[in-house]
Amino acid sequence: MSEKDRRAFRSREDRREDLEKRLSRMVRLGYRHAPGVREMFRERNLKPGDIRSLEDLSKLPVISREQVVAMEKERPPFGGFAREDRSFQRIFTSPGPVYEPHLDEGTLWGPGYRAAGIGKGDVVLNAFSYHMVAAGLTFHEGLRASGATVVPSGTSGAEQQVRLIGDLGVTAFTGTPSFLMAVIAKAEENGYDFRRDFRLRKAVFVAEPLRPAVRETLEKKYGIDTYQMYGATEVGDIAYECPEKKGWHLCEDGIVEIVDPATGKAVEPGKLGEVVVTRLNDLFFLFRFGTGDLSSLIDRPCPCGRTSPRLSGIAGRIGDAVKVRGLFIAPSQVHALRERFPGVFVQLEVTRRGDRDHLLVVLEAEAPSPDLAERFQPVFAAICTVRADEIRIVPPGSLSDREKPILDRREWN
Repeated sequence: MSEKDRRAFRSREDRREDLEKRLSRMVRLGYRHAPGVREMFRERNLKPGDIRSLEDLSKLPVISREQVVAMEKERPPFGGFAREDRSFQRIFTSPGPVYEPHLDEGTLWGPGYRAAGIGKGDVVLNAFSYHMVAAGLTFHEGLRASGATVVPSGTSGAEQQVRLIGDLGVTAFTGTPSFLMAVIAKAEENGYDFRRDFRLRKAVFVAEPLRPAVRETLEKKYGIDTYQMYGATEVGDIAYECPEKKGWHLCEDGIVEIVDPATGKAVEPGKLGEVVVTRLNDLFFLFRFGTGDLSSLIDRPCPCGRTSPRLSGIAGRIGDAVKVRGLFIAPSQVHALRERFPGVFVQLEVTRRGDRDHLLVVLEAEAPSPDLAERFQPVFAAICTVRADEIRIVPPGSLSDREKPILDRREWN
């Protein structure tokens, strides 16, 4: 195990001390070398010494992707947040456009691949684009840092991917779940038995949700052990799954906050909020990047032995969620409820009764069991972290699948 990977098993106290030391260094360098950072601090009457602890980060604003685009247009190419001497290796771009100085070589994504068991002896098909965007090359370098051989197939068609998997003895795949499913479908269309005829036994997915039904198909039908990683082009890798698959471990090179989007203040572990990331580095001083994704922190120890907090997964985007009694509920949580109760259509309705939010859960089922509401309530509370005020069971055909899964009918006159 490399020294970088060992960091994932260190004590919480050691992790905090290291992150705060590196944060202080990033603040000092950013203030010295990046005019955008100096302006941001002066606007808030801050000096570098005012940002020392993880809690001190809340003195700085959360910066959305839209704000990054606007800042880079106003002060091209990096909005004043990169080193003026431009001592970085590469520049990537993503839609907006956003120009991203390359942070470092060989460290991005490596911990996630190694946690998935990918290393020397593996031949990995990298199905991400290598053209201008960060994905293909940074995943490539993470795989190489893990000791794997990489087949840079990029976004070539499914027919060619099938040929590469067979001819080169590919053992693992990295890309999106939907693309791997398309490749498998093409192989079967060509007469192959994917599990029998190919050696591919691991898959690490990024950039697209891995639905439970797809994971089950890949693992049980095709014998492919699946893992998820999570990141953003502006800040690199953020979190990854270990073999326990009970949440996504936070990477050791970033500070991750879960905040209330309205205030920028941290929420308690287990509560839904926006994922905000400060990537610790010496080149691109983007503090508190707001991903726009909703998640919550799992602060319990993981059986794998890694000590970092974990993300519970991505529950949705800020604009899709509804806040009820101070807590966010996202459409993906409603979908998770539907998966736990097959054949039951679930819809939430939020209204106001006096000065309090009232949360109604409507369940539509062909033949509901007498104890459906009783069984549903604790599962709902566990998944959505808020208690339903009322559960109503309605006959088939009462709900419309054209409506949103969460209806906010509150009036704020």
